[in-house]
Amino acid sequence: MIRAVLSQASRIAPMALLATGLLVAAPAFAETAKKGPSVTSGDQAEQKDAPADKAASTDKVDDKAADKAADKGKPGEKPEDGPSTGLTVLDRMGAELPALPAEKPFTGKVDEAYGAFQRGRYLTAMELALPRAQLGDPAAQTLVAEILDRGLGVKRNRDQAMFWYEQAANGGDPTGMFKYAVLLMERSRSKDDRKKADELMKKSAELGNPSAQFNYAQVLVSETPGEKGLRDALPYYEKSAEQGIADAQYALSQIYESLPDLPAEKKSRAREWLLRAARAGYDTAQLDLGMWLVNGTAGERDFDAGFKWMKRAADGGNPVAQSKLAQLYINAIGTRPDPVEAAKWFVLARRAGLNDPLLEDFYLGLNDEQQKAAITAANKYRSGS
Repeated sequence: MIRAVLSQASRIAPMALLATGLLVAAPAFAETAKKGPSVTSGDQAEQKDAPADKAASTDKVDDKAADKAADKGKPGEKPEDGPSTGLTVLDRMGAELPALPAEKPFTGKVDEAYGAFQRGRYLTAMELALPRAQLGDPAAQTLVAEILDRGLGVKRNRDQAMFWYEQAANGGDPTGMFKYAVLLMERSRSKDDRKKADELMKKSAELGNPSAQFNYAQVLVSETPGEKGLRDALPYYEKSAEQGIADAQYALSQIYESLPDLPAEKKSRAREWLLRAARAGYDTAQLDLGMWLVNGTAGERDFDAGFKWMKRAADGGNPVAQSKLAQLYINAIGTRPDPVEAAKWFVLARRAGLNDPLLEDFYLGLNDEQQKAAITAANKYRSGS
């Protein structure tokens, strides 16, 4: 029995409805990217030094002009050359804000080994963690295993990593349990090891590890395909999604949308969870969100927003999104019609191994000049120029 246990394992197929015969459900091509666009405050105006004679002339401003300039700064009054400046927070409150409370001192135990690990000082982290691990500290054992498993500052040794993960799991560390369970599933074909891995995954999930919660949900779905498996897995997907695992957020959106007899409150949150997964950089969620917005699935239609999410997934390299984006350009959904741009995205999707017969017919119907322009645009896009 094949079980989906890794974070990039098999996912629930996306659900999509037809929109004017255009968008259809697509297979999942999932990669994760974690960062979103930065937000800046405002434009900074450049200041230039005024000429000396002009600066000197300001000394001759008459009293009337000075009073007029002063009036412009009064709160709540509208300056002659602009909108009202409004009231400040202090004007509304009538008093200064209270001072912030004093910061509470940290009274917990500082983990110097983990601190070194976070700063990228892996050898220091190993030197600090190994003595503790040998004395039976589960957290230190997990840290030593992680360094060995990934070969951070030391030669990679998965056998030793597995040994330390097992020690950490036996000591009750949730992360150690999860990692050891994954290695058992990867490296062993024994039924006993598989059973032990499932038990560790469940225990880690119940102790609150979000990755274990998602993966144990996947185990339940693979063991019992269909509605029962989804209902059994749902609580684990929900807990994992709440802790920010994009895979779980995506799965939750599909379950909330497709599973019958769920409370209306959950049904109404299907698109919300899909949006959160899309914002986390999950390109399959971005693709599905684009289709949901265009099709009006789990909410109202929004062609403009649907186009933007489809474009984002296509820009991320998802070939299905590239193919769907070509269709949006052809049918002017959320954008203006642009046959050359549509053909460009078709070419990119085809080069990635996805060929749509309808788009192929559209491409062959273009004239030579348009086809050449599309290929040139696709080449420039791939080269980043």
